[in-house]
Amino acid sequence: MTEDFHTYSLAEKDMFQITDVDDILRVFHERGNRHYGEEVSELQHALQAAEFAGQFGEPEGVVLSCLLHDFGHMLHDLGEEIAGQGVDARHEELGATLLESHFPKEIVDPIRLHVAAKRYLCWQDPGYSEGLSPSSKLSLNLQGGPMSNLEATEFERLPHYQQAVRVRRYDDMAKVPEMQTADLSHYRALIAKYMR
Repeated sequence: MTEDFHTYSLAEKDMFQITDVDDILRVFHERGNRHYGEEVSELQHALQAAEFAGQFGEPEGVVLSCLLHDFGHMLHDLGEEIAGQGVDARHEELGATLLESHFPKEIVDPIRLHVAAKRYLCWQDPGYSEGLSPSSKLSLNLQGGPMSNLEATEFERLPHYQQAVRVRRYDDMAKVPEMQTADLSHYRALIAKYMR
């Protein structure tokens, strides 16, 4: 069942024509009000992740990956409570697949790997999973649970795994109701700088 939904979700990308910065911003404005089990919307979550990355002095590439890490959640119409229904839409792959022809690998790889980074951190630190939000704990089971030793070793060989882990950390932090952040227009120049 999950694979059927994954195939359907990837097909959804054809509905979105991304050619410039305005197309990226349009998706956030039209679909960023979704929640997916968290107390913040997708837009708030993206802005908070980017804000935290900036506050911790991350390079702008990591900040941009944080902003776009859950872009795939806005690209399907499977509903906001899909994890509770036992469905993994593979949003990380969906988003990366749409964005990879427009951004360099240093931006897209952490997006594609941020779910794997959650599984990796659960393997690396058994206490890490206790700090996950209820929604993130629920989706962890659908995403494969903590990595095995072999999976973790293979993950550590990937070129941008460390950036993915850092994006994951900001992802985990970015769930603060009523947090004040810069608005989306603040990131227009950054998106344009890296967008092909």
